Amino acid sequence: MQISEKYNPQETEQKWYNYWLENKYFHSEPNEKPPYTVVIPPPNVTGILHMGHMLNNTIQDVLVRRARMQGFNACWVPGTDHASIATEAKVVAKLKSEGINKSDITREEFLKHAWEWTDKYGGTILEQLKKLGCSCDWNRTRFTMEESLSQQVIKSFVDLYNKGLIYRGYRMVNWDPEAKTNISDEEVIFKEQNGKLYFLKYKIEGTEEFLSVATTRPETIFGDTAVCINPNDERYAHLKGKNVIVPIVNKVVPIIEDEYVDIEFGTGALKITPAHDVNDYEIGQKHNLQMIDSLDDDGNLNDYGQHYAGKNRFEVRKQIAKELQEKDLLLKAEDYVNKVGTSERTGAVIEPKVSVQWFLKMSEIAKPALDVVMDDEVKFYPEKFKNTYRHWMDNIRDWNISRQLWWGQQIPAFYYGDGENDFVVAENIEDALALAKEKTGNPYLETSNLKQDEDALDTWFSSWLWPMSVFDGLNDPENKDINYYYPTSDLVTGPDIIFFWVARMITAGLEYRKEVPFKNVYFTGIVRDSQRRKMSKSLGNSPDPLELMDKYGADGVRVGILLSSAAGNDLLFDEDLMLQGRNFMSKIWSAFRLINMWSHEDKPANSAENQAIEWFENKLNKTIIDIDDQFAKFRISDALHLIYKLIWDDFCGYYLEAIKPNYGEGISKEVYHKTVALFEELMKLVHPFLPFQSEEIWQLISERKTDEALVIAQQKKAEAFNEDIIKNFETATEVISGVRNYRQTKGISPKEAAEIFTNASGFANEAVIKKLANVSEIHFGTKTDKLSFTFLVGSTEVSIPLSENLDLGEEKIKTEEELKYLKGFLVSVDKKLSNEKFVANAKPEIVEVERRKQKDAQDKIAILEEKLKSL
Repeated sequence: MQISEKYNPQETEQKWYNYWLENKYFHSEPNEKPPYTVVIPPPNVTGILHMGHMLNNTIQDVLVRRARMQGFNACWVPGTDHASIATEAKVVAKLKSEGINKSDITREEFLKHAWEWTDKYGGTILEQLKKLGCSCDWNRTRFTMEESLSQQVIKSFVDLYNKGLIYRGYRMVNWDPEAKTNISDEEVIFKEQNGKLYFLKYKIEGTEEFLSVATTRPETIFGDTAVCINPNDERYAHLKGKNVIVPIVNKVVPIIEDEYVDIEFGTGALKITPAHDVNDYEIGQKHNLQMIDSLDDDGNLNDYGQHYAGKNRFEVRKQIAKELQEKDLLLKAEDYVNKVGTSERTGAVIEPKVSVQWFLKMSEIAKPALDVVMDDEVKFYPEKFKNTYRHWMDNIRDWNISRQLWWGQQIPAFYYGDGENDFVVAENIEDALALAKEKTGNPYLETSNLKQDEDALDTWFSSWLWPMSVFDGLNDPENKDINYYYPTSDLVTGPDIIFFWVARMITAGLEYRKEVPFKNVYFTGIVRDSQRRKMSKSLGNSPDPLELMDKYGADGVRVGILLSSAAGNDLLFDEDLMLQGRNFMSKIWSAFRLINMWSHEDKPANSAENQAIEWFENKLNKTIIDIDDQFAKFRISDALHLIYKLIWDDFCGYYLEAIKPNYGEGISKEVYHKTVALFEELMKLVHPFLPFQSEEIWQLISERKTDEALVIAQQKKAEAFNEDIIKNFETATEVISGVRNYRQTKGISPKEAAEIFTNASGFANEAVIKKLANVSEIHFGTKTDKLSFTFLVGSTEVSIPLSENLDLGEEKIKTEEELKYLKGFLVSVDKKLSNEKFVANAKPEIVEVERRKQKDAQDKIAILEEKLKSL
């Protein structure tokens, strides 16, 4: 068989992916096998692949492919999220570029544009995941806005409302002026910003005296309805019961008292603006203050803002500070670092705003979701995230689930009047009409009398049902898919959405199925650049994953990104890792070509071959056990390192060298077939990491039927191994390394055979040592009088008589230098061990390490001193 000199990913990747799809290897239906289920964290429907997706989906694919090869019925459900805020913003921008304002068209017309946008740009990321090699069941692809999933979202809302867990309330919310919607507390990111602390003069009514009040937001004075002091603040005792005049606004407001005010902060007097501050809102409710909203939805001042009406809040801040100064109403302004809430989606500064919203009571429904994580019914990897989870769940607030958007599931509340409670909640308008007739006692009501709530539900309110809704679990709770695939097995996600998504999915799963939605959660790290900065478009530090795959092959990128991805720790991206991945592929390809080049002969295996086969079979079994252990701990990078070392060092570095036939000779057929069988086992092990190349090699090794493809081949189960055989071979490799080191440091040709003298009674792998180290003779239990290069393998002394071609004068200098270094090293170790405090307090294993160092140094010094005498 003619095999190309170099492996070419461009020629193989699409070929094998098409083959896998054509033969439906990724498709799963319930059967008698145990299920292994993973649901993809749905990316934004209009998103494109970035490095975070690469890491997350590579890990998922490794887990799914491995499960498929271990006898599980693996089902990886792909899909996308409708991402209401992000998608609506893009559609609004597109319409604007065409001269259309959202406010000028109907909801139906807008949704038509949104669906067109989604159909045109949506799904790109799923096609990109195919290029990465993701083995998703594409027949099961879901979208959070598709009819079946939307029905389940609406069903959930109605159910929770009927249970008294969803309510409509007039509350302070986080308003995003850019997205023009409120967002939940979890979507607010606090950032430090440099600003000013302004000290304003509030004149005491009927006097020339003024009260100094500090604020970072002077533009909100148009919403002031009181000034608050602490009743225990003696400085202001004389002002109790009086009024002040709001500067510029010239409105009289009362001075009120509340212990909430911190006497030590600022001036100890607080302006109260109930419509624009969370704490002021609480004080306003308590003291029955008027609510004046002086900002519109765009973050501009409205008519309450008087001569600033229509101007942006930040522009007004600068202008009003100037006006206050000109009118002698500004005492001073100081530089001030303030933590400002910003929108996670748009980056806009959040504006606290009071409005009517829908909320889900969380304290009662979330408690079981805390217990299952604390009791390890759902296990977190790394475990450190349990504390983060507990802190949030212990301090959980009601979830604001309504959004002032059109792209999303419309809230199923139907209004029949203008009263606060003149509405019903139902899955459709027909059911709503029946409920409204019953509630009002009016049999003449028609659907035309009902008006559905304009708001859409938070996107997370659809994705919290994802592990159930993808299997139609709320529409048909007893269907075969949900009963077979749920609960899912593993969830792979980022710690940044532990609250948005993970906690809520656990909550929903327990609420609707009385079962957790998954057994394990693996939190990936964040991909950062070499300067530890998070990768982002704005910084320009994020490479294009598609370009990387074109350059290094999908397999090379998969291996590269996983080699440095320890569980839960941030990944410092380095393109050299992709190169390492490609080099690994080249090593495997070269090994395959080498095996394939050998001619076969009818002859028995020799001693070196038998020893190498026996060792590698045991080494393979030991490594499989170690790999299984690493996967059980979700240490996927460590599992890859084990496979990498097994192939690169053990198989290529020692095994192939030990069985390689002499020049001009063929290999024993028996050894060849055994070697191919071992190589096939390695391809099975590496397949989850290198799916394309391993399948290409597998199919080249032998002609395979469709049911013999590597993608569905079963990995070798761990078997018992002989530790002594492995240790003996390790001894042999150390002897080989020592002989090679002798030749390298002394400039001796590898072709010049060496003889060995040793105090050992024998080496279990004598034939391998002779072949790989080019040793002509081994003298066991014998010491040589000849001038020698001596090294230790454990307590075994190995001596090689020096070549006649060696410069003895130079050898003496080198020996003296090495002796000087070792004596200095021994002094430092002796000093440590003579320190009684160290010996008494250090761990026994640490003291033992130091004693071993001491013994090793003493043995080496004795050998070198003997050598010096000979020299």
